[in-house]
Amino acid sequence: MIQKLFPLDKNYILRQAQSVLEEELIDRMVFELKRSYTSLYNPLQLMDTTYAQILDTFDFPRDHVRLIYRQLCGIYRYKHGDNQLEMLFDGRTHLEKFQEDWSAAFIAYVRELGNYGQYVKTMLRMTLLFDTASRAEWSENHCKAFINQYFDLKVVKRQGELLLKIG
Repeated sequence: MIQKLFPLDKNYILRQAQSVLEEELIDRMVFELKRSYTSLYNPLQLMDTTYAQILDTFDFPRDHVRLIYRQLCGIYRYKHGDNQLEMLFDGRTHLEKFQEDWSAAFIAYVRELGNYGQYVKTMLRMTLLFDTASRAEWSENHCKAFINQYFDLKVVKRQGELLLKIG
């Protein structure tokens, strides 16, 4: 069963588009994370052990970053979740259009968030600089809180459901 993040979370085509692109966009998120780290903390690209580890790491547990991806998916659906389908005259399906729109918005989100050291550090701890599951979980919680604050959203638990609200 699909978990709805808010009562009107019914744009199933958009959710499907986000699901199809999940692995590809998680890889893109990590690529953008490397770029953000470089621009914030190592603009001269001086090679030290930490920077080398960040650049050379491609294998890490993806569970924590997957939750951040899904949080961003929910935020996008909340802000752009109109489930009225528009008329398309360019030969694309609605799924293709939603995939294109979501990819562009997601990359913009990740680049915007990459300007903040708190986001970059917490994402690094749960991906490229992963060392223990407990530190990754701590980082995930801090990252989720930062993202909610950045997008001015609150997560409210009512009757056993987690709901998004604009703060």
